[in-house]
Amino acid sequence: MKMSDEKQINADRETVWNALTSPDVLQECVPGAQDVTGSPEEGFEATVTQKVGPVKATFKGTVTFSEMEKPEKLTLTGEGKGGAAGFAKGSAAVTLTENEGGTLLSYDVEAKVGGKLAQLGSRIVDGFAKKMADQFFTRLEEVIEGPKDEDEEAEAEKKGWLKWLIS
Repeated sequence: MKMSDEKQINADRETVWNALTSPDVLQECVPGAQDVTGSPEEGFEATVTQKVGPVKATFKGTVTFSEMEKPEKLTLTGEGKGGAAGFAKGSAAVTLTENEGGTLLSYDVEAKVGGKLAQLGSRIVDGFAKKMADQFFTRLEEVIEGPKDEDEEAEAEKKGWLKWLIS
């Protein structure tokens, strides 16, 4: 399954790049992430719990970065095994383009699943993959730009999100 989209982020490319390559930001942005450790140079290890249709699984896997041209583009490639639930593999080619409003983040995602997950059917799996990608990049935008409303703003102030996450 393949999908593409873009997000306008009100920050410079360097800030967006630093967020994309931070394990703390990745843990904050990946839906269901419980633990993300590592570095862009050596790769990351992650534990993610997700429910796809009736199948709930904890995936342990890796994320590697390639084709890195700071701060213009990179490719994230991930693979996780969820025991009896099966496996998930995917990659996202991300391009960062400066514009007047900040940075245009464009992405092309390709994902594959196997095992019980593949038995759910492409409609369920494709819908889930699109939802995960949308949630990740929307959350990344929120982490970089800060909260959109007052309740979120108060919570973010308490936690000091952006400074803490990309420092």
